[in-house]
Amino acid sequence: MNKKTAWFASWFDTSYYHILYKHRDDTEAQEFIKNIVSFLTIKKEAKLLDLACGKGRHSIFLNQLGYNVVGADLSKNSISIAKKFENESLHFVEHDMRNSFTSKFDVVLNLFTSFGFFEDDNEDIKVLQNIKNRLNPNGIAIIDFMNAKKVIQNLVPDEIQIIDGITFNIKRYVKNGFIVKEINFDSDGEHHTYFEKVKCLDLTKINLYLDSVGFKIKHTFGNYQLDTFNENNSDRLILVLE
Repeated sequence: MNKKTAWFASWFDTSYYHILYKHRDDTEAQEFIKNIVSFLTIKKEAKLLDLACGKGRHSIFLNQLGYNVVGADLSKNSISIAKKFENESLHFVEHDMRNSFTSKFDVVLNLFTSFGFFEDDNEDIKVLQNIKNRLNPNGIAIIDFMNAKKVIQNLVPDEIQIIDGITFNIKRYVKNGFIVKEINFDSDGEHHTYFEKVKCLDLTKINLYLDSVGFKIKHTFGNYQLDTFNENNSDRLILVLE
């Protein structure tokens, strides 16, 4: 895949991406973070990596809870915004998660469906290998993914959102093993089309990925309240790996 033309390399780095998602509610995500760090009894001296951190909303909250956090993301735009919140124990770096990271961590988090972006399965496996390689002994990884089966069953095919005077026409469909969100709008005298594509990965397929790099599933949850995962009705597929 050409990293320069990949959908995530262009869409995530536009101002329109941040406009479309400007009203995203962090309450549920913060509840999840509090629940998971409590359940796993993650010690305050632990060093955390938030991989594919976006503008750093999870990293910032984890840091507010007292953790030493590094946030990493491919988007130069997002990282420049996140860097405004840096302090002695919170840092942000521009980084492609397919590439190796130099530091070691006690916990690596990949949250809010920031996995399964790549056409080639080997690139998704490379991400998992990089995560595993960056863990300290007894370290853990947390992957917060969608429950693809439920998402597909409840897919809203057409939606219009008007934000900051821009009319976003959104289409959702499944194509070639990906859940696709197609976003069309006019702005600044031009028509724009962007895509979001996430692979339709179920627990069986993810397990194949994990086995190939030597990861084992320690816990599986189906929502941010950490209830048991059920493929038919859970909103999320949350994995704790070791």
